[in-house]
Amino acid sequence: MAASNVYPLDNAHGKADTRMDILAHMFDPPTQRALERTGVTTGWHCLEVGGGGGSVARWLAARVGPSGRVLCTDINTRIIENHRAGTPNLEVEVHDIAHDTLPAESFDLVHARLVLIHVIERERALERMVQALKPGGWLVIEDFDSASIRPDRTINRFETPLPTSEAVRAYLTRNQDGYFGRRLHGRFRELGLTEVYAEARMLMFDRHNGGNDLMRVNFEQIGQDVIKAGLLTQAQLDADLALIETDEYAMPSPIMWSVSGRKP
Repeated sequence: MAASNVYPLDNAHGKADTRMDILAHMFDPPTQRALERTGVTTGWHCLEVGGGGGSVARWLAARVGPSGRVLCTDINTRIIENHRAGTPNLEVEVHDIAHDTLPAESFDLVHARLVLIHVIERERALERMVQALKPGGWLVIEDFDSASIRPDRTINRFETPLPTSEAVRAYLTRNQDGYFGRRLHGRFRELGLTEVYAEARMLMFDRHNGGNDLMRVNFEQIGQDVIKAGLLTQAQLDADLALIETDEYAMPSPIMWSVSGRKP
């Protein structure tokens, strides 16, 4: 496998298991609805790119049944491997979508969630996934637009701007396109996909819906890196970690765009 992009939220980190559980809790139900719209059913061959904790891949494996198969890839498959027992039609492979090839015209469905926003060569990766689809196969990509909406107390006085959140955003988006999720609809059409469907979902993150949990695990994992980059102080980090555990915390989440399209 070729050398990968540097990924700040590395699956090898001890906090990654917690992050994957939080993401599954918050985003698996809408992901499942997006995948159901494609008609995924018994016997399909599916590819889950950047499978993270493997919850979506396991759901797909149950959906396609023994006559189908699911290939789940990631640059670090540690968490997926830890939870794949009892799923014989689920294959796991170390693979870097930024650099490694995929078999052409092999899958009825290709899905990725919160993957391409972290890939510098995201356009090439997107093209690879389209090439991997069988004619008539479906591509479903879910990714954030983290740039369009920021906390704004002139709109809602209860929204909570956090220095740490803005610093983490700046740190992560050095190699990201903050509008990537929003651009997907147009990119699918430019790539010649048909029946393109796009919808967006967001939450008001707080300590009751898991939004604070996601912020906390991100802050704890890369907070020191952000401080070393000169974007944040330790005092700001400590204050924000305390604030997100209170009822005072409320912040619009990034917009999760879910876009599907069919290969002619």
